[in-house]
Amino acid sequence: MFDRIISELGPWNWMVLGFVLLVMEVIAPGIFMLWIGIAALLIGVVSLLIWDASFWTWEVQVLAFLALSLVSAFAGKKLVGGRHDATDQPLLNRRGAQMVGKMATLAEPIKDGRGRIKLGDTLWRVSGPDLPAGTQVRVVSSADTDLELTVEAV
Repeated sequence: MFDRIISELGPWNWMVLGFVLLVMEVIAPGIFMLWIGIAALLIGVVSLLIWDASFWTWEVQVLAFLALSLVSAFAGKKLVGGRHDATDQPLLNRRGAQMVGKMATLAEPIKDGRGRIKLGDTLWRVSGPDLPAGTQVRVVSSADTDLELTVEAV
């Protein structure tokens, strides 16, 4: 059945698939379907040129499409995926990292390694040595999730 569909559409089946994938890219952009769509269009062009060749069966076409899809996806990743522009604000969305080095007073005592400080308008969870409320502390690091700061007494 699959063989019959392929033979009825001829080389245009790859063109149709390529355009469908490009339309999907337009509807839901992510720059991934673009490269697979380009691979399908290239297989369509090759199919137009060598459709009557005995070796150009649907199995060979699918294998060529899969290989070309991988190659074009990796090439596309190299082409557009490597943009790492330098920024003048590397800590913009990392609030916890912005607090490293700041001084604060403990709003709640640190008991069993946990307490709270107020920096700006935010009450932060902190970890560190047990200290009473009102102690001056310095922020020495922040967790990867920016939910907790590590402090030391000054």
